[in-house]
Amino acid sequence: MARRIWLPYPDLAAAQAALGPLPDPLVADFFRADGTWPDSIGEVELLVAPYMFPPATVMARVGEMTSLRVVQLLSAGFDNYLPYLPDGVRLCNAAGVHDASTAELAVSLALANNRHLDTYARNMPSGTWGNDFSTSLADRRVLIVGYGRIGAAIEQRLAGFEVASLTRVARRARSGEIEVHPIEELDGLLAHADVVFLITPLTPQTEHLIGAAQLAALPDGALLVNVARGRVVDTDALVAATASGRIRASLDVTDPEPLPPEHPLWTTPGVLISPHVGGQSTAFYPRMQKLVREQLARFAAGEPLENVVAG
Repeated sequence: MARRIWLPYPDLAAAQAALGPLPDPLVADFFRADGTWPDSIGEVELLVAPYMFPPATVMARVGEMTSLRVVQLLSAGFDNYLPYLPDGVRLCNAAGVHDASTAELAVSLALANNRHLDTYARNMPSGTWGNDFSTSLADRRVLIVGYGRIGAAIEQRLAGFEVASLTRVARRARSGEIEVHPIEELDGLLAHADVVFLITPLTPQTEHLIGAAQLAALPDGALLVNVARGRVVDTDALVAATASGRIRASLDVTDPEPLPPEHPLWTTPGVLISPHVGGQSTAFYPRMQKLVREQLARFAAGEPLENVVAG
């Protein structure tokens, strides 16, 4: 008996070009959150949510999806989908898909801010030769807050930069070859960090994890790189801390998001902002396609799904 799935492609040809033939007994309809809804809304069992669309748009008619069993995301973050998830429906994220791309951007944001590449880019239209002395990643003390797969990928990419030290923080302590500190020790570690990478998931425990007290604990000249979620940082506290010139920040995520054009962070010296593009690179497609292909095979065979985060 056929089992209905929805895929974020324009048609079957595009889906098969990306994923290959669909395993029996799966039959696909195509949904790209563009206002057009397939007629099979009451039959769909597995929905692959279109990437970077608001969950309120993707899940606007979830009450009519009476056969829905699985929502597969193409993002690592999933907190914004939880309010829309019906009872009994499993939510799977895209853990692993964005590791390389997000880690690459995180290190790029640190390098660009430290080496004033944003300033030099702004000098180009006027032809201003404004060279100055900048900060290297070499000899800096690095702290990674949220030591999961992306945190480990950031560490791998820092291996050639000759950092002075690297300290890892996660929800729970881990011992062994790699020491990981528990989140309860974060405040004491911040005073010894020149560069802080935030890549923790957003949970009730991590909302405003970095506030005025934590920013005050950082040494003068420290750089905060946020590639997690905007609400992990208290925005008002960040505005005050960066406006003082004491610390700097590179942000791929903000609160609110998108950041309004009049927001002071746009014009604060020492703040570099990218518009939530951590996963948006050519590295996304092959990893996403592999995940979806394998996940569909598991679903068709009745095998346990990977990356189940809720339900």
